[in-house]
Amino acid sequence: MSYPAEHPLLPALTRIAAALERMAPPPPARPDLRGADAFVWHPAAEGIPARLAPVPRVAAVAIGLLQGVERQKGLLLENTLRFARGLPANNAMLWGARGMGKSSLVKATHAAANAEVPGSLALIEIQREDIRTLPELLNTLRDSPRRCLVFCDDLSFEREDQDYKALKSVLDGGIEGRPANVLFYATSNRRHLMARDMIENERSTAINPGEAVEEKVSLSDRFGLWIGFHNADQETFFSMVEGYAAALRLPVEKEALRAAAVEWSVTRGGRSGRVAWQFILDMAGRLGIAIP
Repeated sequence: MSYPAEHPLLPALTRIAAALERMAPPPPARPDLRGADAFVWHPAAEGIPARLAPVPRVAAVAIGLLQGVERQKGLLLENTLRFARGLPANNAMLWGARGMGKSSLVKATHAAANAEVPGSLALIEIQREDIRTLPELLNTLRDSPRRCLVFCDDLSFEREDQDYKALKSVLDGGIEGRPANVLFYATSNRRHLMARDMIENERSTAINPGEAVEEKVSLSDRFGLWIGFHNADQETFFSMVEGYAAALRLPVEKEALRAAAVEWSVTRGGRSGRVAWQFILDMAGRLGIAIP
């Protein structure tokens, strides 16, 4: 409906339209991902708009220091380098034993890919509790000229948790499809991302148990690349400890280092990359050697 220029309501309608424009939030600006190599996603909350907070320095271990996971390193690095070079690559799920370097490998691989293809990848961390906002994050990154690795550490879902549906939609691509410049990496201690009792409960209460269970178990199937991590045996644990000691130039004889490492692992109740690094920190402290 239009009004003639001399209509008495026109000035009032013009003022209302201008007021509504002032009240409307501005369209979200495309994020500038050139200022850092890593960012943390903060969803909108209590009047604060969603934002990507830059991380000046990523707490990453050099990929060469990660021992006992050679096959896993090769798989993830190859996939990440393909993505960095603009080639097809898969979303990746790193699952398995605690402390075996899953999240360390993601960060180390990101750094290695950026060293190989300078400035190619931005690492975007999303917290587990914010996974429901993943579609919003992907829409924010969709038009960015830089390629992005979206990373969620320690991803899993509990009983009555429906956030997995947002992740499932993203992995499936939805009607818009996953942005070509975004890849999703996640780590989990669970192979299927769901607690066993959650899956069994679905089987016992559903009208069609097979379909209900399949919907949840198949979530992990939507990752094109599965990489498993398993508990370290003693020789692998020794290779981890000796690799760290050599890199940090700790003046300890091999036999003494191994004996101390065995004692440390017994007190910790297990062997893993995390336990190896904790032992090296203790050893360096006792020797009075600072770690950069």
